[in-house]
Amino acid sequence: MKSNTVQKFGEHPSGLDRTDRILLRLLAEKADLSYAELSRLVNLSPPAVHERVKRLRRDGVIRGTVAKIDGDKIGCPLLAFVHVATDGWGMTEPILALRDLADVEEIHTATGDTCLILKLRCSSSASLERLLSHIQGIKGVRSTHSYVVLGTYLERGPMPELPEQTE
Repeated sequence: MKSNTVQKFGEHPSGLDRTDRILLRLLAEKADLSYAELSRLVNLSPPAVHERVKRLRRDGVIRGTVAKIDGDKIGCPLLAFVHVATDGWGMTEPILALRDLADVEEIHTATGDTCLILKLRCSSSASLERLLSHIQGIKGVRSTHSYVVLGTYLERGPMPELPEQTE
């Protein structure tokens, strides 16, 4: 009979140590920090930080580096989330083809009363209406429920939890 593995003190289940997690938090907040700046913040040499970041990229922990673009400033101030109910699972080729539209930022499958959740950023209510009409015209889509965002107070990607620091 196999027993459960006992987690070593201070080891995080993800396999990432405290320094990795601090680096990830720093990069999640400001991805253009130099290795010199990062090394100062985590008390490691720049080459050591570079190796850690390279490993985090190689292991797929850091999947990419992107610019956070202000929707208002590029003429797309309307942010909406759309719940889509479909026949069956819903991830058909016409649904997946939505990823090619600039107004579609995210496509998620979900549990509950909806099959899919879409994050849309549009130039106007008229462009949102056209996009909803397109979505509702896709075979297998039964209904949509739209939620227009009035204000955003937090928008970020995943943030690694920092384990308690031991002395």
